[in-house]
Amino acid sequence: MNERSPFSLSSDELRERFERALDLECDLDPMILRARQLRQQGSTPQARCLEQELLPLF
Repeated sequence: MNERSPFSLSSDELRERFERALDLECDLDPMILRARQLRQQGSTPQARCLEQELLPLF
């Protein structure tokens, strides 16, 4: 299959590809994905709070 380079995709195409990937089974923690989504939406304080929850306790 001849895949296009991710660097040549539009933001809509990248979003579509990301949403399709979310439908697949993946190893990414949902909290990490949520923190990324919050940052993209401009909710930096909420993203930081969530990221604090992901830090190791030691």
